[in-house]
Amino acid sequence: MSLLLNVAEHSLDEGYAEAAARRGAVGSSRLPTTTRGRVVFGVGLALVAALLAMGVSQVQANAPVAAQERQALIDRINTATSAADAAQQQLGQLQTQLAQAQADALAGKGGSARLAEQQLVSGQTPVSGPGLQVTVDDAASAGTDLNNASPRTNAGFGNTGRVRDSDLQLVVNALWQSGAEAIAINDERLGNLSSIRAAGDAILVNNSPLTLPYTIQAIGGPGLQQAFAGNADGGLYLAELNKGYQIRYSTTSAGALQLPAAPPVRLINAQPAPSKGTTHP
Repeated sequence: MSLLLNVAEHSLDEGYAEAAARRGAVGSSRLPTTTRGRVVFGVGLALVAALLAMGVSQVQANAPVAAQERQALIDRINTATSAADAAQQQLGQLQTQLAQAQADALAGKGGSARLAEQQLVSGQTPVSGPGLQVTVDDAASAGTDLNNASPRTNAGFGNTGRVRDSDLQLVVNALWQSGAEAIAINDERLGNLSSIRAAGDAILVNNSPLTLPYTIQAIGGPGLQQAFAGNADGGLYLAELNKGYQIRYSTTSAGALQLPAAPPVRLINAQPAPSKGTTHP
């Protein structure tokens, strides 16, 4: 009972009471009380104030310089934008002049027929007319219908049921031999610089991958279909592919085909290097 009374009457530990008494005797303020301490403390405050004043003055001094640099950058951006707009406008004018010059060359007399022929062969202009459409597809057993099968899960072009790039090359050459004037595969126009090649398990035309089925459209005269059917690399070759490897194909005459222009190709001119001891002006 006496222990409970002691706890109730003396709830604060004696050690805490002594510490509180000492703090009260010294004082709650942490400022120095001696003259030397006050001098040191004052000098420290003066230094801090001086540093703050120097920082503020430096920021104020640099503000105009930063504003000038920002404005100079804005001026450079505006100048570059204006130059780009002017160059774009000049390019549009030159393209208009080039198109007009081409139209004038075609409308004039000297060499217009030859120019039109060269544009047709190189595929630089879209064309339309009657012709033949040949559709070639992998065999059903190849597992590539609707392009849902992964080419990594089968034997690739080693699978004889798949159409190869060499097959399309033969068919296209047969169409040229049969009298085709313009050819496109899956809307990829063929010109004199076009290529049909394989890259892994894909077939590329003009460096663009093709998807199944392969639709070959050829514009030509009325005898194109008959000539292609009897060509050894054309209709006869496709019939052998269907008989031996179940590769599917169909040929359909079309009264009105529209073929796009071939993608532009950058031409690179080469010239012989000067021999030793030869100088050129």
